[in-house]
Amino acid sequence: MSDAPRFIMIGGFLGAGKTTTISRLASYFRSLGQNVAIVTNDQASDLVDTLLLRAEGFQVGEVAGSCFCCNFNALTSTVESLSLDQRPDVVLAEPVGSCTDLVATVIRPLEQIYEQPFEIAPYGVIIKPSHGIKILSGEGQRGFSPKAAYIFRKQLEEADFVILNRIDELEPSEVAQITELLEREYPNLPIVQTSAKTGAGFETLCAFLGQQGVFGQRTMEVDYDVYAEGEAELGWLNCQVALTADSPFELDSLIMSLLTSLQEAFKSADAEVAHLKVIAMHDESYAVANLVSNDHRPVLSLPSKASSSVADLVVNARVATSPEELEATVRSTLNAIVPQFHATANIRAIQCFRPGRPVPTHRLN
Repeated sequence: MSDAPRFIMIGGFLGAGKTTTISRLASYFRSLGQNVAIVTNDQASDLVDTLLLRAEGFQVGEVAGSCFCCNFNALTSTVESLSLDQRPDVVLAEPVGSCTDLVATVIRPLEQIYEQPFEIAPYGVIIKPSHGIKILSGEGQRGFSPKAAYIFRKQLEEADFVILNRIDELEPSEVAQITELLEREYPNLPIVQTSAKTGAGFETLCAFLGQQGVFGQRTMEVDYDVYAEGEAELGWLNCQVALTADSPFELDSLIMSLLTSLQEAFKSADAEVAHLKVIAMHDESYAVANLVSNDHRPVLSLPSKASSSVADLVVNARVATSPEELEATVRSTLNAIVPQFHATANIRAIQCFRPGRPVPTHRLN
């Protein structure tokens, strides 16, 4: 077996469960005594995923401000910086959830251009069940146009295998339906059923990722005009908020109230949520909640069971609406919810925009 670090990239649409999957994979490899490095990716800084993974004790680098494909050199330099103290045995990479064409723009350039050798694992793409059933069945996805669905489909088309996540949340009939849809549209594409939350099916996932061979061989054409327009349909918001109060408030209750109110606001505006994630932090306490669609309830994915009179809040929102409407909704909802906990909110930094046209550093098809 090669001594080169093993590069594992896990793709999938916004809210598919990439971070939870990568966290579980990192814990697994660490339990084997292997040194693990994680690289997260976002169109802006202040990423909840990075904060969460670092809180779990992992070595994490972040490529912010552009996707892996459009800033390939930042990806490789981030991996190198994480290798300064100790060479990683495994590099886990989480790309932006609205990106596709990653085999041609990331995996092949790593193999053919980057001078430091990697052992490339099969490329797995997590399918988001809530959108997968509607898009693959032809029912359509309310709030998203066919251009956003185009990105979703292209992500699956280039995968070496598909990860059907959240099986703990699905009925057996739903699992069967998604599997049938995938087999119909992507024949001969292996499907691994897992739950990153519970660990169900995780041994099979690790076995797939441990395969030796040449991967990333699926060739596909991508219409970058449609791709760019699909990404631009999403408003993208990251913000940092300082919370202060005269008396302690429950971190878990505050972020769940915030997400529930944001969901109601976006539903009223007929703006489909691709992903909403919030983290509240105080000392060693972390509370994380997320929302993956308008049709699902917010989930407290990491309860803190902590109360504090001060906390730092980070909000990441990806919603099919204009940046102006997205920012206005987040600001107004914060101003409505935070006083209910007898606290005040001071927005320290906020970034809100539409993603720009993807322009890959390299594209080897």
